[in-house]
Order: sequence, then structure tokens, then C-alpha cells
Amino acid sequence: MDGISEKPALSEIAGTINRIGEAVHAHRAAVDEQIAEIKKGGVTPETRAKLDKIDAVLNDLEDVKKRIELAETRAARRDAFGSEQVDSPEAREHREALRAWLRAPSDHERQVRLHRAQKEMATKTGNDGWESRAAQVTTTTGSAGGFALPEQIESTIARLSVDISPIRQIATVRSVGTSDYKELFDINGVAFAWIGEGSARTQTNTSDLAERSPTMGTAYAYPQATEESIDDLFFNVEQWLMETCAEAIAQGEGTAFVTGNGTNRPTGFLAGPTPVVTGDATRAFGTLQFVPSGAAAAMPSSADTFLDMVYALRARYRPNAVWVVSRSVLNTLRKYKATDNQYLWQSSLQLGQPSTFAGFPVVEAEDMPAVAANNFPVAFGDFREGYLIVDRVGMRITRDEVTAPGFVRFHVRKRVGGIIRNSQAIKLLRISTT
Repeated sequence: MDGISEKPALSEIAGTINRIGEAVHAHRAAVDEQIAEIKKGGVTPETRAKLDKIDAVLNDLEDVKKRIELAETRAARRDAFGSEQVDSPEAREHREALRAWLRAPSDHERQVRLHRAQKEMATKTGNDGWESRAAQVTTTTGSAGGFALPEQIESTIARLSVDISPIRQIATVRSVGTSDYKELFDINGVAFAWIGEGSARTQTNTSDLAERSPTMGTAYAYPQATEESIDDLFFNVEQWLMETCAEAIAQGEGTAFVTGNGTNRPTGFLAGPTPVVTGDATRAFGTLQFVPSGAAAAMPSSADTFLDMVYALRARYRPNAVWVVSRSVLNTLRKYKATDNQYLWQSSLQLGQPSTFAGFPVVEAEDMPAVAANNFPVAFGDFREGYLIVDRVGMRITRDEVTAPGFVRFHVRKRVGGIIRNSQAIKLLRISTT
């Protein structure tokens, strides 16, 4: 039907809702009259005509109703980047059940929808569905509580988090199925030797392995909406959740990946073992190296210090190296000049390409420290090699109608961890004389 593809105007939607409500009330009243007349012995022609007229109105409204439903369905299927999603019937069923649960309709309607969706998923996966409620939720019970977010919504939140969190854009990110995740690194490599023809071979030294285990915590967002907005048919709860939760989680993660202390959260690359000035050959694996600024409480007076940082990094890490600084330090970097009086900062004129300092891209991270004595306001290195982020697969959501009367809160959470991956791949600038 061609009319269904047209986008209904807001005034038309509002008028349709009012007309549907009036027609339903009139229909109920006419049915009551018909029942009363049947009890008395028959239905009058006037009552039959009234019912026929109401049925005609309802039929006329059916076309607009379909257009409204189609518009809402298409809006729900568009991701944060405006592209329409094509997903499976199971995913649509899951999302429909979630939407019904978020808006909390009558218990009967909710249970019918959830039962249908859970039965479909149980047939395909062998589990008992998505929703699990518990008075107290712990990791030892095997239940995460709440409702599992559909894959489309979860992946959209993850993509938005990457756009917001600068460290996620440059670090190594892995999705894992357990919080007990470890990586092994070959620190020194296997030794070798030269020999002549027919010479005896002796055993060479075996490489040393170092284990890196990221500390984990639960990143969560806790947005709220009024009960009236949730009851509104045209309030797009899914899109709102994607945007607000992605922003909140990304901001919290950004801080943890830089300065997180490792207690119920990732260990930031500035919060590991105390950085030292010694080089890679003699420094303990897992500890970062710093270059002193040459001033007790100020940035370097000469741009040569930044060149010292660049060449303190091994050649294998320099091709992918970036500078990581806060906005205030970025302002300072832009003022440095080389000996020929040319700025070390080069603004990018190409869309999507970052500006550079001393030939390397610059990443702005507001969680980096300010310039102060013994702080580390500048980091330089290959963060994809140097820092590890792990995401525990799966996000969950719990609906809270009790904590704040008049409001509905949505508790969205996921497990995430982080740790220095290879301490040889990142160098720091320390505000100090030595």
C-alpha cells in the first residue's frame, strides 16, 4: 500500500490517537446498548447503524495506524549512525520484548510478550531466555540479573564508546568470555649464535615470558526518565539508552584507562609501578620509562626533550606511535619551535587525519594530568602494543522504579578491564629536573 510508506505528520498522529480513543469509547457504549437491547428481546436499527458507523471509522483509521507503527519500527531499527539495520527474526523478537519491558506495560501483556520471545530463544539456544530477576545479584550465583541487551543495541553502545573514549581508539581491545584473562609476552626473545661449518652447536638462552592479567571492574550507566515520558508511545527509549549510556560509560572508562587504580576497575597506564628513568635493557617489565622535563614545575624549555622521548622508543614501535595529552598541554605543545623557527605542530588539512607534533599524531585525552611537579602530562608510544583493554562479552540492564519516585532509572552495566600490555612501547614525560 503506497500510503503506508509515507511519513505521518505529528499533527496527524495526535489527531489519530484522539480519534481512536473516541471511537473505542463510543464502540464500548454502543456494545453495552446492544447487550441491554438483546436482553429486552432485540436490537433496534438505530443501534445497528451506530455500530456500523463506528466500525467504518475504525477501518478508516487502520491505514494511519499501520503507517504510525511502520514509522516507529523503522526508527527503532536505525542505529546511531542513521543506517537501517537488517537483523534476524530472533533479534527483532528480542528487541520487541525488551521494548515492552522497558515501558513496563500491564503484567499480563509483559509476561505474554516475554514468554513468546523466551520460548523462541530457548528453542534455538537451549537456555531459558534473557530475563532473570533476583533480590541480590552477585557473580557467584550465575545470574547477572535484569535483561540482556539485544546485540544491536549493545554493539551500538560499544561503537559510540569508541568514538568518545580516546584510549579505546588507540589501544588493543579484546572481547573475552571470562574475567580471568591473561596474556603472555616474550620479553627478551630467543638468543642465537654464529658458528662455522661443522662446528658443534650449544644450547642458546630461552626467552623469558611475562604474564599480563588486566584488572576488571563493572562500568555502568544509570540514566533516568520520567514515568510520563516512558508512557509516551513515541519516546524512543532504545536510542536514548544508546546515547546516554555510551557517553557515561565512555567517560568513566577514559579516566580508568589513564589513572585507574586497579580496584574494581582497570589499571591505568599511569597507575602501574612507579615509572623510572632507566632504559629498556635494565628496567623491570611492566614498569614505564620517563624522560625528565628539565624543570621542577614546568614543561621543557627546549623541544629537544620531546626528541629524546621519540628516540627513547625502539624503532619497531615508532611507526604507530602517538602523543597523548590533555587540552591544556596541547595548547603548550603548539607553541614549540625547532631551531629553524618552524613550529613542530602541523595542523591537518585533510578530513579524518590528525594533526601532528614532531611528526607524530596527537590524541587529546582530558584525563591526562596537568603540568605540575612530578606529574606525567605527556605520554608517547604505540598504545596498541602498549595498553590492553578487555571487554567481558554482554551488557545487561535493570529497570528501577523504586529509588526515585516519579522516575524510571535504567541500570546498564558491563565488565571491562585494562592493564599495561608492553611497557617498552610507551614513554612518559615527567615534570622534574631528574
